[in-house]
Amino acid sequence: MILHHENHSLKDLHTFGLDVKARYYLVYHNEEELKELLNGTLIRQHSLLLMGGGSNLLFLKDYDGVVLHSAIDGIQVAEEDNEQVLLKVGAGVEWDALVAWSVEKGYGGIENLSYIPGDVGAAPVQNIGAYGVEFQDVFVRAEGYFVDSALPFSLNKKECAFGYRDSIFKKELKGKVVVTQVWIRLSKQPRFLLDYGPVRSAVEDLGSINLHNIRKVIVAIRCSKLPDPKEAGNAGSFFKNPVVPLAFFQQLQAIHPDVPHYELAGGMEIKIPAGWLIEQAGWKGRQVGRAAVHQKQALVLVNLGGATGKEIYALAESIQRDVQQKYGILLEPEVNVLA
Repeated sequence: MILHHENHSLKDLHTFGLDVKARYYLVYHNEEELKELLNGTLIRQHSLLLMGGGSNLLFLKDYDGVVLHSAIDGIQVAEEDNEQVLLKVGAGVEWDALVAWSVEKGYGGIENLSYIPGDVGAAPVQNIGAYGVEFQDVFVRAEGYFVDSALPFSLNKKECAFGYRDSIFKKELKGKVVVTQVWIRLSKQPRFLLDYGPVRSAVEDLGSINLHNIRKVIVAIRCSKLPDPKEAGNAGSFFKNPVVPLAFFQQLQAIHPDVPHYELAGGMEIKIPAGWLIEQAGWKGRQVGRAAVHQKQALVLVNLGGATGKEIYALAESIQRDVQQKYGILLEPEVNVLA
């Protein structure tokens, strides 16, 4: 049954925990309910926001439109052989619940993406990634419906045009489609990726390299760096790690020899940790009103309680200005800002 709410508080439905409301908040549990909503007048007459776990949103004010939330559940094994398994997963499944399920089954490929907040339907939109793994590495296709016509679509990996924290769903198809099912391919004989940060040494300290230990380490690392949204509202990493041309990086490195970096595109592009830039600019642990930069991880902006979205956004803009002035790099928000 479709759940229909008006002037509904979103405070407990997004991880920043801001006291904002949606004019309409609708929850659907299957594709038939979704098509009924898409063919109805409410969505056609108002602006539309697709909301999963609310882990990547910053509201600057109440949302005067329709917030649509998927509760489509289910993890199905569609195909399998001795080496691989193809999964069909409902968009409303919690991402980390899928990772935990996969690790328990012995299916490898997403263990490095443990403890990332949000729902499965948002994974292809954001092309989530962590510790050397991106969602596109396991992605097969996404299915769903066009908002304006309620007609179905199916997009493969190439058609999704994945990039760093990017996809067609954030560009040409932004706000135009609703993802209902995501298909991913995992391995029964996984190849472990451990050479990112302290992962390898931490896993080896547990005695053996396996899916369970990798997940355990990733969860521990993320918990040590990221505050619990229930205690300090946040959206995880607020900014993307900037990717710059090699020539620009070489100029930067000549001035700042200690800048950490990771090579991309065969060494022609360089990724620089945004958290390092923010910390070097003097923002780590700083508080402005009820908004602050987290004391342990400079990449995370937090709501200390009672902050408004505008306060958090003003803090983000101040950080952007300082980093750009010092390093010539404009940090790009990873969070979706709703003005």
